Amino acid sequence: MTSLILASTSPRRRELLALGGWAFTLRPVEVVEMPQAGERPLDFVRRMSQAKAQAAAEGLEPGAFVIGADTIVALEDQIIGKPADSCEALKILGQLRGRMHEVLTGLTVIDTTTHKQYTDLVRSSVPMRVYSDAEMKAYVDSGDPLDKAGAYAIQHPEFQPVDRERFADCFANVMGLPLCHLLRRLRRLGVEPVNPRSVPGKCQTFLAYACPVSEMILKEGQTSQVF
Repeated sequence: MTSLILASTSPRRRELLALGGWAFTLRPVEVVEMPQAGERPLDFVRRMSQAKAQAAAEGLEPGAFVIGADTIVALEDQIIGKPADSCEALKILGQLRGRMHEVLTGLTVIDTTTHKQYTDLVRSSVPMRVYSDAEMKAYVDSGDPLDKAGAYAIQHPEFQPVDRERFADCFANVMGLPLCHLLRRLRRLGVEPVNPRSVPGKCQTFLAYACPVSEMILKEGQTSQVF
């Protein structure tokens, strides 16, 4: 029986993957998440997703598919990671306020039977609203930003940092697991959910978001990078 393994401790990735109806297990790994000198954001998320998947695949028997994902915020080609403390969180949110940035995810799947590795690179343009200093401080005081790349969660119900009227990309990608991209990759590898047609709908219901890009993503022939 095919085994699906998620190399992550993220509750958000776990919740999103569960929407697909696949049976899966968690195999968290520790990798050093530090950009190399001169490394571009896309190259960094590619390398990190591959490192996570490779670490989780070590010692596994054939018949498993290992998923590694890494998501970052990039502002004008600058990687913005998780804030070290409340002061840095305020600084980051101030940088992002009222501006467009990108959220980039590297998504790697390793087939432990063939030892082949497949990597998709996903990017979403994210317009931030002009939130007030008081809103920003209240959000930082809640502690929520401290474990988030870019110091925010797009799904946060009170702060709601993103201008949803202008956002027109993959919401799940900003949360850390671009579900339709993963569905497309797994289907190409012969790993089907119980009901493939229901996955985009479940994702949109869960996120309360009418996704304008899911059909395009799921079309066969869309380009992706394979390594």
